[in-house]
Amino acid sequence: MPNNENAWSDWLDFNKETISKIPQSAGVYMMHASMKILFIGGSENIKTSIQDKEKDPCISRATRVRYMQTGSYEQITNDLIKDYKDRHEGKRPQCMETC
Repeated sequence: MPNNENAWSDWLDFNKETISKIPQSAGVYMMHASMKILFIGGSENIKTSIQDKEKDPCISRATRVRYMQTGSYEQITNDLIKDYKDRHEGKRPQCMETC
């Protein structure tokens, strides 16, 4: 798991063991299932945010997660969502459609 700022982790299995190893730091994260991005998020504490997402019926279907530690998580999250929408006809990731 990387501990250097602004570097993405590898895609990791979305399970309790993996989540337990994610740092409690500011950053951004993405979750996918079957190579489709389900959620893009950012937080002061990415570990806690990812743990909270396990309870969401849509996001709980995710099979993989990756993250990046960064203090600029709000801007990077917004940029990632904008980029996703630009590439997907203005649509947000599946589990974000109602946000």
